[in-house]
Amino acid sequence: MSVRKRIWTSKGVEKTAWVVDYTDQNGKRRLKTFQRKKEADAWAARTTTEVGDGIHVADRATVTVSEAGDKWLESAINAGLERSTTDQYRQHLKLHIKPFLGERRLNELTVPVIRDWQDRLRNEGRSAKMVRIVTASLGRILSEAQDRGLVVRNAVSEMSRRRKVGARTEDRQTTRLAYGEAIPTQEEIRAIVTAASGRYRPVLITAIFTGLRASELRGLRWSDVELDKAKLHVRQRASLYKAIGAPKSKAGQRTVPLPPVVVNTLREWKVACPKGKLGLVFPNGAGNIEEHGNIVKRGLWPAQIAAGVVRDTGEKDDDGNPILGPRYTGLHSLRHWYASWLINRRADGGLELSAKAVQERLGHASVALTLNTYSHLFPSQDEADALAAAELSLLGNATLT
Repeated sequence: MSVRKRIWTSKGVEKTAWVVDYTDQNGKRRLKTFQRKKEADAWAARTTTEVGDGIHVADRATVTVSEAGDKWLESAINAGLERSTTDQYRQHLKLHIKPFLGERRLNELTVPVIRDWQDRLRNEGRSAKMVRIVTASLGRILSEAQDRGLVVRNAVSEMSRRRKVGARTEDRQTTRLAYGEAIPTQEEIRAIVTAASGRYRPVLITAIFTGLRASELRGLRWSDVELDKAKLHVRQRASLYKAIGAPKSKAGQRTVPLPPVVVNTLREWKVACPKGKLGLVFPNGAGNIEEHGNIVKRGLWPAQIAAGVVRDTGEKDDDGNPILGPRYTGLHSLRHWYASWLINRRADGGLELSAKAVQERLGHASVALTLNTYSHLFPSQDEADALAAAELSLLGNATLT
């Protein structure tokens, strides 16, 4: 591998460049040009190691981010991932990755390039959470490309290992789930329970007091509910596209105890529940899988409005009166409340369970996920009282001077 200087004249102007002349691991001669000798020397040193290890990918042998993204999406579909998941991946590519990086070749993606891309996403209004999500997708694209021999470096992985200050700042700025914003208050839940009526009351009551995900509620079977023993088993879920499958993770397969209000509600509902081949607890009128949107728009929203759990939409009706909408737009808010109910002190109306017990009830893949989401809700002991108790235990009534 050699680095040589090249001088030529273009339109009467003398120009200079530095060329790395080398043979790759397949015995093919390659050339790469740089403006500065320092850059050429650094690249030559790194490439010598890559060629020796048999992993070097020449510029002409790689592909664009757009092409690599399409290959990654195709692999995800062929692997049998749920349609909702592959649809999300497709959106990541279409809206957040291809418009900014699509024409770049994979070997052009360095940590500075990705940091600049993240800044552009934020400047155009993407949330910190969305930036993290699509960055993870870009990392998967690069990982897939590495497996295919299309690129050597995965700059996203490099960035994750380095954990730059910017990433830590994003973590600190992540908004915690708050009552009245993402989590209904106890008073609001009480009002919703009282106001809920009709065919969607059973699913709302069950969601509130079991914390099941929307997909788990829609896939719940009567054969998985033991009313006499006051418990249900989560063994399957229904995807957004009405496909029955296993829970999100191994931990998602769990048993959840039922309070009396759920047992009584389900016992009454079982008599009126539409029958179907799937034996679902909360089917549509024909006994098939219910639409997620129906539960939200025909069940959750009307129950909130009837309960007075509302917000001003900023719009006005024909008489000039403000139009009120539901305060919480999705079923996940009820899951958040259930988590808080498990965590809160018994004196405050909660169950005061440990983090591990909360993880198991929610079906989280790890206790770390539970703590990352809800750690701020766990009761903290008053430090002054704790220090005084620890001192008394250690020293008794002895007085130190």
